[in-house]
Amino acid sequence: MARPERGALHCPECGFVNPEGANYCQKCGAFLGGESRPRHAAPGDTTIAYQLDESGELHAVDLEQVGTEGGTLVIRSGGGRSGEAFTLGGEQTRVGRSPEADVFLDDVTVSRNHALLVRRRDGVYIDDLGSLNGTYINRHRIESHKLADGDEVQIGKYKLTYLER
Repeated sequence: MARPERGALHCPECGFVNPEGANYCQKCGAFLGGESRPRHAAPGDTTIAYQLDESGELHAVDLEQVGTEGGTLVIRSGGGRSGEAFTLGGEQTRVGRSPEADVFLDDVTVSRNHALLVRRRDGVYIDDLGSLNGTYINRHRIESHKLADGDEVQIGKYKLTYLER
């Protein structure tokens, strides 16, 4: 049996050996412990959110003005797109690797039609669409989940935060 590298982290859920510095298990997505914020973040640090306009230009977004009814998804990490925000409008919002998805996440860890956000009478739900790598809310794999303000959504290598205003 191979010896794990020095500093390797064992997943408390499945026992998988993850590289040093990992926050989530590469096998099951479980939180590996430690502080709730990245080691390089200082208290009071914030992320700037932005959206792409039709011409491809980036524009800063005031999250207090965005996310009226239905909320907003903000990418926290993954794919070099931290801070990108998606306003959830309408009854359904598709998430996936398909270019037709409302929230396009271009990475092989994301299924073409990965998840669907649906507005129901009592709130906004996220439903996994049978994706290979699963959809995680607050580090727990889900099939369907009612979103609450501040929920962490993990889809493939992307970590997003759901904001409700």
